[in-house]
Amino acid sequence: MRFHQLLAGALASSFAFISMSTSGDAAQVKVRSTLGQSTIVAGETEKVYLRISLEGIPLPTSERRTPVNVALVIDRSGSMGGNKIQQAKEASIMALNRLSIDDFAAVVAYNHEVDVIVPATRVAGHREMAADIRRLRSNGRTALYAGTKQGVREVRKFLSDNKVNRVILLSDGLANVGPSRPEDLAELARDVVREGISVTTIGLGLGYNEDLMAKLAYNSDGNHAFVEHPGDLVKIFNNEFGDVLSVVAQEVIIIIECRDGFRPSRVLGREAEINGRRIKIRLNQLYGAQEKYVVVELDVPKGAKIGDSDVADVSVGYRQMGTSARETVRSAVRGRFTAMSAEAEASIDKDVMTAVTAQIANEVNEQAVSLRDKGEIKQARKLLEKNAGYLTSAASRYDSDELRDLSTKNRQDAKSMSSKAEWNKTRKSMRARQHGLKTQQKY
Repeated sequence: MRFHQLLAGALASSFAFISMSTSGDAAQVKVRSTLGQSTIVAGETEKVYLRISLEGIPLPTSERRTPVNVALVIDRSGSMGGNKIQQAKEASIMALNRLSIDDFAAVVAYNHEVDVIVPATRVAGHREMAADIRRLRSNGRTALYAGTKQGVREVRKFLSDNKVNRVILLSDGLANVGPSRPEDLAELARDVVREGISVTTIGLGLGYNEDLMAKLAYNSDGNHAFVEHPGDLVKIFNNEFGDVLSVVAQEVIIIIECRDGFRPSRVLGREAEINGRRIKIRLNQLYGAQEKYVVVELDVPKGAKIGDSDVADVSVGYRQMGTSARETVRSAVRGRFTAMSAEAEASIDKDVMTAVTAQIANEVNEQAVSLRDKGEIKQARKLLEKNAGYLTSAASRYDSDELRDLSTKNRQDAKSMSSKAEWNKTRKSMRARQHGLKTQQKY
């Protein structure tokens, strides 16, 4: 798809309204449904954007946090020798030390074979777990798929709606034993997320398959990180467990029912089911004090009359951690049609349009990687440079430091496209950034 076609929807117009939300007093999710522009020009605007923002409300400090059910899956193949395996072991021990007796944990190690170092158990003996981890040695090849599946099996032993169920996978190399295609891991991820299990993937160094690791995380609603230096593993594990320990809602289902001729054309960044005027989006979990959002592109009804208009009804259902009760938050979205372009321009919501711009630019960034993979280096570089220009222009219009930063990164990526020495690192960095933008990953 050409660059100008990708951007056409964003440049055509955008549209936002602070919605009305209703929920119980104990709701752990705050919902805000907003269009990119509260007033649109009747008969001229073809596309508008709706952003559904979800904010997790942190549990009171007096309440006990949600128990964790986690499996650490550690690559111990030959390429993990030396400082890599040492740092992986220390990061794992540090992370497990954050858990309490209410939590459950397992440790799986894999090379061409898979060993359960610590079977899934209630966390009680931190010293014994640490001693078992420190005995790990690196050798052999990489059965990543089998290691991940064993981690899932360990989590299943204590799988519960009242726990945060997570597999954390660390690897520094290519999967060369068993299934190894990104699609294989994506399918595994889709299977486990239906059970309420997420998989976070941590790629260490420059030898792993970033497509495989990113797809595994994306399709299970987990995190993904590129860690170039082993010394940064402790920080990444600390960030990951910060997320795991702060989950306030799971099994989040967003339903959007469009009204009065508005029709959904696509959802940016996330997988969704679109059936006529109805959209269904699933998230596995929501963290306290963090925002997740989805952006929907809508077709505007032709021949709309001047005046107020219903746009969509939004409901967000989720299972509340701690009580396992199902809660629903509802939101009604309204806008206004006008004949005045100036009135429409003045109603732009800069925050919403910053999110829209970031997601559209992220799609272009992904296409640039695909072009570079095909050897079309000049075309890929040109696409990224145009993307940077688009981001710079939008950053000025919406006064967004986030878009300025993304523009700078796109220009840097463009410069690295021609260098074989730099491309491997750049590609991994781009994949991690793309994942983070799609899912609003905190770290």
